[in-house]
Amino acid sequence: MDNLTKTTPTKTHSILIVETEPLLSDSISLDLKDNGYTTLVAEDTQSAIQQVTQNQPDLLVIDRMLGGESGLKLCQQLRRTGLVAPVLMLMVRDAVEDRVACLESGADDYFLKPYRSDELLGRIRLYLRSEQPAREQLRFDDLTLDLATRRAFRGSQQIELTMKEFELLKYLMEHPREVLTRDQILENVWGYDFLGESNVIEVYIRYLRLKLEDGGGRRVIQTVRGVGYVLRES
Repeated sequence: MDNLTKTTPTKTHSILIVETEPLLSDSISLDLKDNGYTTLVAEDTQSAIQQVTQNQPDLLVIDRMLGGESGLKLCQQLRRTGLVAPVLMLMVRDAVEDRVACLESGADDYFLKPYRSDELLGRIRLYLRSEQPAREQLRFDDLTLDLATRRAFRGSQQIELTMKEFELLKYLMEHPREVLTRDQILENVWGYDFLGESNVIEVYIRYLRLKLEDGGGRRVIQTVRGVGYVLRES
């Protein structure tokens, strides 16, 4: 186990570990508990769904390979049921197609086997960082983001967003009518260019457009070919 400086969260966050290998899930659980988190463990997709329904964890760690089941399909299923908590996927390979498959499943990020404590804890601190107490709102056209409750609305209709979808829309709404490059978006939303030349931004722009335009809403996220994206009226 790596030597780490233990950091106690400002509130006790619960983290669900979905892992079929007992030694690995025990190791992850111990590291998380040592750093002040509450842990839940599920060994298959059915028990994971039950844990999410009953306990509503603040973050999920899911192994892509769950015996004869798929962690990617589990993530997709949970997102379809309305899960908005961050999901970190544990993967064996770091190829571009694997990264894209991870994100297209609805996961927010990934980390690799063999498991490293410092890498996982760094990811978790990023995704469970404390929210600002002020009840600030961002508005553009008929879009509203409540930064305290992390809720999004188009008109009076609430839109369910994952954490990364929310952060991406927040960044766009903080810079209305300003053309933002891919590099700017990667740096400010993801914090680091962990996907290189893959299409993670395009994937999440597509997710946002589908949700924002559901029910006939007009397009407000525009593509500037060869440059990036801009939030502006059609």
